[in-house]
Amino acid sequence: MNPKAHRSRASGSAPGPHAEVRFTFEEAERLLLDAEVEKSELIPQGSNYTFALHLKARRTAFYAVYKPASGERPLWDFPFGTLHRRERSAFLVCRFLGWDFIPPTVIRDGPQGEGSVQLYIPPVGNSNYFTLKEEGRPELPLLAAFDLIVNNTDRKGGHCFKGQDGRVWAIDHGLTFHPDPKLRTVIWDYAGLCLGGQPLGDLTRLAEALEDGQGPLRRELDALLDPEEVKVFKRRVRGFLKNPKLPSPQEYRSVPWPLI
Repeated sequence: MNPKAHRSRASGSAPGPHAEVRFTFEEAERLLLDAEVEKSELIPQGSNYTFALHLKARRTAFYAVYKPASGERPLWDFPFGTLHRRERSAFLVCRFLGWDFIPPTVIRDGPQGEGSVQLYIPPVGNSNYFTLKEEGRPELPLLAAFDLIVNNTDRKGGHCFKGQDGRVWAIDHGLTFHPDPKLRTVIWDYAGLCLGGQPLGDLTRLAEALEDGQGPLRRELDALLDPEEVKVFKRRVRGFLKNPKLPSPQEYRSVPWPLI
């Protein structure tokens, strides 16, 4: 299992049915922040307002997914107007770990106000968690561990897929970092598996970075999340390091609906 393989570049969709442009993660973040919105189109699926953006910057055209805070549906257990911050927080953690299965994600102003803007990754057909499992993709146990530490409450099968670049990608991380245990996922096939080797080294680095209140990761997470959420996040990372075994589902609520 090598989470750092092919981690330096991300693919974005450019105009034209087969065109593709490739960026480093750092380049993609800068472009997402600087690009001009040429077109915004509502994506009808989903409980929150989500838009497809056609962006252009430095003579480069590409697509992104925009989730404005103003378009969030109020939830009883997550503070209103915070889901876009959780999208960015999940990307920051995944990027710091070097696992890099979340597309570059920034927070910026858009046509509907502040929101998360994530590089669009073209998928392969109807790929999802279940098709990836059939392929035996080694990234999936890492994704299960990631969902555990960020406390993902909504990992549906369609929230991960194979991109046209051949990589595994994961999206939709607005329902994360809640201080109460709320893990809800379709990825239970690796229950009982113990992580070792490089992934534990990555998680150890993360735990150390979260203790550094002046470090760049901790400073940005402190600006995005509630102090209690950061505190419990640190505790979850440390707890998993002490017992790096992927958990088993506890009850029917452990699985989201619909599955895809």
